[in-house]
Amino acid sequence: MEIRTATDEDWPSIYPFYSAIMAEGRTYAFPERQTLDEAKPWWMEQPPGRTVVAVLDGRIVGSAKMGPNKPGRGSHIGTASFLVDPAHHGHGIGRALGTHVIDWHRTEGYHAIQFNAVVETNTPAVHLWQSLGFEIIGTVPEVFDHPDHGYVGQHVMFRRL
Repeated sequence: MEIRTATDEDWPSIYPFYSAIMAEGRTYAFPERQTLDEAKPWWMEQPPGRTVVAVLDGRIVGSAKMGPNKPGRGSHIGTASFLVDPAHHGHGIGRALGTHVIDWHRTEGYHAIQFNAVVETNTPAVHLWQSLGFEIIGTVPEVFDHPDHGYVGQHVMFRRL
């Protein structure tokens, strides 16, 4: 698997699984039913951030976006978001993207990475991030309207670099 910087030409290949994941409504509080053009700025980061794609056998199977969590005096802390094509779950793509994001933040001189909103019922993601050294430092209760579980919490997860 290759992980490389995403280009504008990659967006049409990312969009189908981006829109499928948003339509499921289980992991992100992003707008649903966005068109290709409406969704693009929600995922394709501009500098100082970066978006990457995971490519397997010539096909884009995942993506991550990363950059500063906050501007100004909060810019020493990074953040990231991840998408894996549902047809390719369980093949280590999320782990490879997570490792890439950690390495990129370290190389760019960030002090730590903070995930602001990991849905507590997204147990595969919570387990993955904990296995990569992230800690749950708090959970905001009932802030995510899950289609199966109703109002659930979102974890704030943190990892020093």
